[in-house]
Amino acid sequence: MGDKVDDLPRLDKAQRDVVMLGIATAAIILFVGIGGTVMPQVARHWLDNSVEPPDTALVNALLLNIALIIFGWRRYVDLRKEIEQRRKAEEEALHLSQIDPLTGCLNRRCATERLMEALDAMAETQQAVAFVMIDLDGFKEINDNNGHQAGDEVLLEVSRRLKAIAPSEGHCARLGGDEFAFIMPLENEDPHSLELWACEMTGNIARPIQTEMGALEVTISAGIAVHRPDQRIDNLEGAARKLMHRADLAMYHAKKEGRNRFCWFDLSMEAEARLRREMEAAIRAGLERGEFTPHYEQQIDLETGRLVGFEMLARWHSAELGEVSPDIFIPIAENCGLIGPLSEMLIRRALIDAQSWSPSLTLSINISPVQLRDPWLPQKLLKLLLGSDFPASRLDVEISEACLQENLAAVQTMIVSLKNLGVRVSLDDFGTGFATLTQLRTLPFDRVKIDRSFVGELRRVAQASPDLISDRAQQDHIVNALVSLGQGLQIPITAEGIEDASILETLRGMGEMKGQGYLYGKPEDAAAVVKRLSELDMLSESAKTAAAQPAPDPGQRKSA
Repeated sequence: MGDKVDDLPRLDKAQRDVVMLGIATAAIILFVGIGGTVMPQVARHWLDNSVEPPDTALVNALLLNIALIIFGWRRYVDLRKEIEQRRKAEEEALHLSQIDPLTGCLNRRCATERLMEALDAMAETQQAVAFVMIDLDGFKEINDNNGHQAGDEVLLEVSRRLKAIAPSEGHCARLGGDEFAFIMPLENEDPHSLELWACEMTGNIARPIQTEMGALEVTISAGIAVHRPDQRIDNLEGAARKLMHRADLAMYHAKKEGRNRFCWFDLSMEAEARLRREMEAAIRAGLERGEFTPHYEQQIDLETGRLVGFEMLARWHSAELGEVSPDIFIPIAENCGLIGPLSEMLIRRALIDAQSWSPSLTLSINISPVQLRDPWLPQKLLKLLLGSDFPASRLDVEISEACLQENLAAVQTMIVSLKNLGVRVSLDDFGTGFATLTQLRTLPFDRVKIDRSFVGELRRVAQASPDLISDRAQQDHIVNALVSLGQGLQIPITAEGIEDASILETLRGMGEMKGQGYLYGKPEDAAAVVKRLSELDMLSESAKTAAAQPAPDPGQRKSA
């Protein structure tokens, strides 16, 4: 409706211009007719005063015609200027619709159009078309830690560097956020030259970028996909979007491989993406059907051999896929945003299960790095504790050491909020290389868990030949150093991955700690845990009372 209203003044103006053009045309015709009569009479009157001057009405009509002609000419000049201004405005609007306003690169829509044009020209040029998808690594942290102004400076400098190394026939585009792209012809279908260019590009971007906040370092992950002339194209837009999607898959593969690199697209990536989509759909269906269940791994006091608690682990028995490893479904749940509902459902069931345990036993749960970004996590956890009437002091929340890569201040705030609930917070995967001594002193952890990769090595070196005594000593020193670090900071230690008696004996010689691993048994479901605790006389009083009561007689229930 607004567009129609805006068009009305323009329509009225156009109508006035047509009317003025008609008036000017009529004035010229009248000028020719009247001027042909009046001007000779004026000339004769000037030459001979005896000759009567022309009629006053004709003179006035002539002057009016002249005024109308001048007015029409001025309107014509103004109209020409207006048309020129409008043409320039339309050109500028077209330019702005194709260009990213911050970096001056092509925007996503224009990049798609350029890619379609390049694909359409392949029939004549017989040159393959390469599409390179580029994403900045850790750009969110740059914005969060240094502000959006510094982020804009980084984007500008990255765009300058990309344009500087762009091939003469290539196009550089910013697709949005921290995503850039290149469209370029691939001469002779030679990937070697493109690989050299991609290596130069990643190295060029990795140089420090000077901003108002100081020098910042940023790297890129890039994915490359190529469309060759012998590949059939039924729909240009579909082919362009497919090529962009393939480059996107390759880019995410580069991120998964460690970032600061580039990867070529491979058909297996599409198969992997398809499997990931199917797995995501299966996870959603599994959540609705209640296919995810908590299992529990024992935690033992190594000095006394006494059971002190359990760690909850997620298990999935899918109706379609069977048993699915957590190493497969947890990363997919994190990527598709399902880890929160999945974790909350498992924690709720675990808290209910743990009510039947002895009050001396603790329950450990793992929190994903994705969940740790949720500012409402402490409130959600409090709601679960209150809903199950489970004491917060018996709950141990485990945070992976990888979480310390992110905003340390936010992590510290989250840990303090969790501890304010009364729960304990442990640092999981300790020793994998992310935590510094300063972080361990700053963050109020109640316990650290030595990663199973270090503990498992104790068995390998214990079984090694005497010739490798130096390797055995070195591995012992690494684990001992981690234990000593925890003891020096007065933080209790838990060792994961205790697989056999040789590891247990080595750890016992390093001091007091808890341990867990397959030496004590594999993770069990709730029913198996209750049976184990019943044999150890470690059930809660309410659970003992319920177990002691005789089961109702089916016959009596039927007659009732």
